[in-house]
Amino acid sequence: MSTLAWFAIASLAAWFWLLLGQGFFWRTDQRLPPVETGRNVAAGGGWPRVVVVVPARDEAEVLPLSLPSLLAQDYPGEAEVILVDDGSTDGTGRLAAELGARHGGLPLTVVEPGEMEPGWTGKLWALRHGVALARAREPEFLLLTDADIAHEPDSLRLLVAAARANDLDLVSQMARLRVASPWERLVVPAFVYFFAQLYPFRWINRARPRATAAAGGCVLLRTETAVAAGVPEAIRRAVIDDVSLARAVRRAGGRVWLGLAERVDSIRPYPGLAELWRMVSRSAYAQLRYSPLVLAGTVAGLVVVYLVPPVALAAGAVTRDAVAAWAGGAAWAVMAGTYVPMLRYYRQPLWLAPLLPFTALLYLLMTVDSAVQHYRGRGSAWKGRTYAGNYVSRHGE
Repeated sequence: MSTLAWFAIASLAAWFWLLLGQGFFWRTDQRLPPVETGRNVAAGGGWPRVVVVVPARDEAEVLPLSLPSLLAQDYPGEAEVILVDDGSTDGTGRLAAELGARHGGLPLTVVEPGEMEPGWTGKLWALRHGVALARAREPEFLLLTDADIAHEPDSLRLLVAAARANDLDLVSQMARLRVASPWERLVVPAFVYFFAQLYPFRWINRARPRATAAAGGCVLLRTETAVAAGVPEAIRRAVIDDVSLARAVRRAGGRVWLGLAERVDSIRPYPGLAELWRMVSRSAYAQLRYSPLVLAGTVAGLVVVYLVPPVALAAGAVTRDAVAAWAGGAAWAVMAGTYVPMLRYYRQPLWLAPLLPFTALLYLLMTVDSAVQHYRGRGSAWKGRTYAGNYVSRHGE
């Protein structure tokens, strides 16, 4: 057999393993556990106090859509919102206060954390200040949610009910990201697909978990577990803060659940490729532990698993290499099939599924660019801040 045929067979074997042996990552049925909210919470002593903490830096563009959704929560218990304006230059704090006065609803407090101390990443520095203020209110739960996340009115109620009914310490939902522009349609569903492939939700949610992760846009965290885990102080250097948070909770003996959201949406626009590129590349090399060897392995893996199938099919058809064409075509078909459920979740046309190799090539280039920016001294740059390579959790990242 030709060398190309061997590579195509290797890719096909990899896809059969991914299909059956990687926690059924491609399925999208890990949703918030359904519960009879009133009965379960009443059995646990009534609706607990919750404080919502929102770190915000230069979020004036999205705040008019996201903050009112938090203030309008129809939560039966006591709840309030603390928005931490982390050095914004666009009037985020002032706008938040105006929105609170205009819309009413849950009580809103707008605070500033002051100048960031060395050894912290920006979001975690803001969370530190907000969580400290929240703990003074003695809530049973903290809802940590980003400023670009919009919640349906029953979101908080359903999160608390699920945590109470299932005795969970951390309940996280991966917000449904905005998909409107052509580039968003091509890149965004794949972002969640690749994340689930790396951290299969079923493995995370098992009684004996085989993986640990969370989605930072929406995290309901039991306060006593946060104290036991020492967060956010224990993860203050983490660039990928959501995964670090979940691991800290798990080390403290807490139970973690992660799934796809139905009532929580990200409204941040990424209309062009440049914005999506920055979103991915800012933390891609941190995910690889800033390791050139892991980077090389990742690039090789992406090539064999995602790029070889269409190349083998096309080249095999031209050169009449039946084995290469057959194996490449079969691997491509399995790949596209595993992508269909995510496209359906995002309500996107299924003809995008065969384009996954092209999207994977974009992610490969974004990952390489992330490493290049790191070695140029630009590190993980976001919202005017740049973090060097040592800004990554020392606890297993």
